[in-house]
Amino acid sequence: MNSDFTIAVHYLVYLVYLPDHMACSGSIAANVCTNAARIRKIMSCLRNHGFVKTKEGIGGGYILDCNPQEVSLADIYRTVSRGSLKPNWYTGDPEQKCIVSSNTQVVMNQIFNKAKLYLEKYFENITLRSVLEKIKLCP
Repeated sequence: MNSDFTIAVHYLVYLVYLPDHMACSGSIAANVCTNAARIRKIMSCLRNHGFVKTKEGIGGGYILDCNPQEVSLADIYRTVSRGSLKPNWYTGDPEQKCIVSSNTQVVMNQIFNKAKLYLEKYFENITLRSVLEKIKLCP
């Protein structure tokens, strides 16, 4: 999984915490502890999928455009990180005569595909609102 997912969740929960308020990429970047360009890239993806709206110019920024009680982490995962659970590097060589070398990647792909389904199912039960509530309970 890549960090875009965590950044997207952090940012969206931050907007849930500030209902009806615009937040610029600079203030979001400071809150998330990353650079504003990275925030804008991720937010563009979230905007294209209807999670946020934007307003340009002075006083502009991003505002939540979804119901935090209905949006699950699975929705966000599918938007910004789908397919990132499986590593890009492949082990073995399907051309080798060794059964381990020639078949490990096929089996690992099956394992990662099943893990992705379990992860998405788990994420389905966690909403943006519930993440904020858990954050509020932290010491």
